[in-house]
Amino acid sequence: MLYALERIGREAVVTDDAALIRDADKVIFPGVGEASTAMDYLRERGLVVLMRELRQPVFGICLGMQLMCSYSEENDTGCLGIFEEKVRKFAPGETGLKVPQIGWNNIYDLETPLFEGVAEKSYCYFVHGYYAALGGRTIAKTDYVQPYSSALHRDNFYGVQFHPEKSAQAGERILRNFIDTI
Repeated sequence: MLYALERIGREAVVTDDAALIRDADKVIFPGVGEASTAMDYLRERGLVVLMRELRQPVFGICLGMQLMCSYSEENDTGCLGIFEEKVRKFAPGETGLKVPQIGWNNIYDLETPLFEGVAEKSYCYFVHGYYAALGGRTIAKTDYVQPYSSALHRDNFYGVQFHPEKSAQAGERILRNFIDTI
């Protein structure tokens, strides 16, 4: 993520320090790994309440977005509850699709300034075995096994399931929109 921000001429600080997060102009909440371990990490550092109370723009990426949902089936994990949507495990059934989803897929039904200048059905890079269900906070969708939320928004909180830092021009535009417009 730092390299992607550097490519667009932005500096960032990686931290789990509550004071630095609280004072930041914007917060990017990336995530790689597993839901219950990540939530334990946030709890151990006293960041759960802080994350919920942030008033500056917050951008959750991949697991970061999933943790902003209410619940994850991944190890039966209560999450931050910023979004009402629940995170479910892909059940490919007879589709023949592999789980986790790894690779390029398109995003559509794009809403909010986060996607300004991003074409409908742009391809973005995904790596995930769990997905956020469609709901009232969905601002972009993707189809894999079934339609799901590839982006969510509520107040100052935004989240994307894909990795914008690995999503070529569309991802760069989304990062710029978050940094410069939101």
